[in-house]
Amino acid sequence: MEADRLLLDAEADVRPSPQGRAARRALLAHPVVLLVGIVLASLNMRAALASVSPLVGEISEAFGLSSTATSLVTSVPVLFLGVGALVAPWLARRFGTEPVLLCALLLLGVGILVRVIPSVTALYGGGVLVGTAIALLNVLMPGLIKRDFPDKAAAMTSVYTGAMIAGATVVAAASVPLEKAFGDSWEASLAFWSLLAAVAALAWLPQVLIARGRTGHEVRVPAAAGQPAKSVWRSPLAWQVTLFMGLQSLWSYVLIAWMPTIFTDHGMSRATAGVIFAFNNLIQVAGAFGVPLLAGRMRSQRPLIALVTSLVAAGYVGLMVAPVSGAWLWSAVLGVGQGGAVGLALTLIVLRSGDAATAARLSGMAQTVGYLLAAVGPLAAGAVYQATGGWTVPISLVLCVCAAALTVGLLAARDRTV
Repeated sequence: MEADRLLLDAEADVRPSPQGRAARRALLAHPVVLLVGIVLASLNMRAALASVSPLVGEISEAFGLSSTATSLVTSVPVLFLGVGALVAPWLARRFGTEPVLLCALLLLGVGILVRVIPSVTALYGGGVLVGTAIALLNVLMPGLIKRDFPDKAAAMTSVYTGAMIAGATVVAAASVPLEKAFGDSWEASLAFWSLLAAVAALAWLPQVLIARGRTGHEVRVPAAAGQPAKSVWRSPLAWQVTLFMGLQSLWSYVLIAWMPTIFTDHGMSRATAGVIFAFNNLIQVAGAFGVPLLAGRMRSQRPLIALVTSLVAAGYVGLMVAPVSGAWLWSAVLGVGQGGAVGLALTLIVLRSGDAATAARLSGMAQTVGYLLAAVGPLAAGAVYQATGGWTVPISLVLCVCAAALTVGLLAARDRTV
């Protein structure tokens, strides 16, 4: 399987006119500008989410939030990852990828700043803006790489995913030290990362100006005669792929929301918990790179489904029975499982699709439904934690999610296509 098949283009059903092709050639004449823009945008794709978890205790205390209300701080952005995925392809076709990416970065910066306004409404409203902006980046970045680097897709995907994970790692590790550097101000620590979005937006501005002649010149590519578009929403296999995407996202976002809190509730310092959380993000690189490469060489991916779900389940069991003494080990085991699961979920979208158009539709379905399902995780975990006063029951419920993901994953991994 060619590496660039793993990249799904939000503009897959449009064909550029001669004016559009000329604008793309002009843009690619400045590859360093484009590369810098991709790296800076990718650094932002998880940073705004990772910056909250090490500070969630201070945020909760500042507003007097219950555990359930606190979980909404991380659940709301995830919810809008799904909502934003619905509109991203239409925006890209209507206005062009470069302008939409620029607007997404500006929206992200605004959302980060809104989130630190001293108001609960602003806290959640900023989360809506942050989630929507990241959704646009999630959907559009792979397609841009596929469009502009068709012969270097694997290398550019490594750059894009590596920068994304590096951004989350650095932000998670730096959040608590920044809070202390700013006089114990969690607001200043969160707001600081709006500068990263602003720098990325500046890097995209020249690309928007170079590519401005392309916008509005595309025409819709008609479907082949006698081959009506397939409805992925009526396919059991598509739902199996989508549910695996959603369930693996759910267990990951529970960790994004609550991993540092699990450690601090058992006596670990906030600074150490933040570093271990950052390590968890970093170690995900191993799974995210290795598992998709193996999946592309296998007719059935069932052994990989069993591997990644077992790793995640083992890590969660570790958090339940020995959260502090084995923290580094559980963080590593979970990281490999998390990274491998998300890489496998994205790979299954392509492997289970019979053609590029079906892959694009299945990607939209999986991201929309998957992130909406994932948003339930942090909220439910917080509510159960509040009701029971501990992490045993919430983690036990996540283990049930692992079992469900294993079941649907084994079905999705069969050598069939939608």
